Amino acid sequence: MNISLTKEFESYVSQKVESGMYHSASEVIRDGLRLMKERDDLHQSRLAELRGEIAAGADQADRGQVRPFTEETTARVKARGRSRQDSHNGADPA
Repeated sequence: MNISLTKEFESYVSQKVESGMYHSASEVIRDGLRLMKERDDLHQSRLAELRGEIAAGADQADRGQVRPFTEETTARVKARGRSRQDSHNGADPA
């Protein structure tokens, strides 16, 4: 298999090899692909989790286990979302 890299990526790969972190350009590319696969797997896992949560919510709605969507509900949902975002970004939730 042959691949073409931009000058920027070619330079980056060469720097990694020259630094001694990798023995060859192939190792650098394999590590990059491994990281891309991990990211894709994580994305698929999160997507499956989200679909499960949506299904659970739909089931609750079908059983009539819902509350009215009010301004208070909106504020609570936004606060929870901001808290989650802060924790994922490593920010201090203060």
